[in-house]
Amino acid sequence: MQYRCRSAVERCVSKWKQHRAVASRYDKRDYIFNGTLTVAAIVIWLRDTVQEPSETA
Repeated sequence: MQYRCRSAVERCVSKWKQHRAVASRYDKRDYIFNGTLTVAAIVIWLRDTVQEPSETA
């Protein structure tokens, strides 16, 4: 159970690191960085919820 949760967190962090602003930490203030993480998470979530045409068939 613990390994499964850890795996999910590691996959999430690796997806976050694909975004340039998150990986290089451009933002100096923590509340702005948290906003950047939130936007990246929303983008990742929206991409994952949209199914490709080949997956629907």
